[in-house]
Amino acid sequence: MAPSKQTEHYRGRIISVTTDEVRLPNGHLASLEVVHHPGGAVAVAIDADARVCLLRQYRYVAGGWLWELPAGKLEPGEPPLLTAQRELIEEAGVRAATWRSLGSYLSSPGVFSEVLHLFLATDLETAAVAHEQAEVIEVHWVAFAEACQWAESGEIRDGKTALGLLRARHMISADGSSASPR
Repeated sequence: MAPSKQTEHYRGRIISVTTDEVRLPNGHLASLEVVHHPGGAVAVAIDADARVCLLRQYRYVAGGWLWELPAGKLEPGEPPLLTAQRELIEEAGVRAATWRSLGSYLSSPGVFSEVLHLFLATDLETAAVAHEQAEVIEVHWVAFAEACQWAESGEIRDGKTALGLLRARHMISADGSSASPR
């Protein structure tokens, strides 16, 4: 639903912030603050030894280091799968032959327009890492079962990472195919 009126307050390199006047389904006219983000894509990359690629990444806004899956912002006109493939190579130095959708995730739908697209990546091979200068990243390979436990216990605090791991586990257990990680 398009706003009846939109006032832009800020436009940056990645986000913009607006106040949108919208008519809600109950008929109420509301003034809502919205952070517009182009969205992103996330890769749950699992190798033949049932290890998942996790990045230990420094995040200033979060106050320190977080465990995260390889992920990144959608570029204009770039399909989410291509974003996930590009980010997996750039951040983790890995390329995958097999990709399966794990659906999408809304990071904070009360204020952000950001939609994250989750993918399971398997049949991996090494590629060249190309971290951006503003990224402080350590690449780790963690037993998939252990990473899922971290998601459940709260050791992993990043929402896209926790959900991506748990959706991948669900897909793998429902699939039961020999192509799935052990």
